[in-house]
Amino acid sequence: MRTRPVLVFDGDCGFCTTSVDLVQRLVRPRCEVVPWQHADLASLGVAAERARYEALWVTPTGRVYGGAQAVAKILLSARGAWPVLGALLTLPPVRWAAHGVYRLVAENRGRLPGGTPACAVPATRAVRWTR
Repeated sequence: MRTRPVLVFDGDCGFCTTSVDLVQRLVRPRCEVVPWQHADLASLGVAAERARYEALWVTPTGRVYGGAQAVAKILLSARGAWPVLGALLTLPPVRWAAHGVYRLVAENRGRLPGGTPACAVPATRAVRWTR
């Protein structure tokens, strides 16, 4: 059994990789970080479709948080003032706004600095994850 949370992200996306590198340097979350392309998704209890769609935070007990709530968990795991920001991201209406901003960024990550065509999220998805 894992003892640390795992942050799963899209390692083929330049924007995602740059963002995760920045988070690791500035926020220094207490977790393992792995691109979904190299992760054992089955052991994490994560579908590849979801991992392609959003960043994921997987707790040692197997609970999965995605998108803006994964970002909140990253911040909550850090030291300093970061957990305060993470806690705010879990509260309505900030949580709702964060979800919208996350979706906007995720769906346009190929157009953002560092983005590449590999960053593009397919326009049609069978499932939309909201947690």
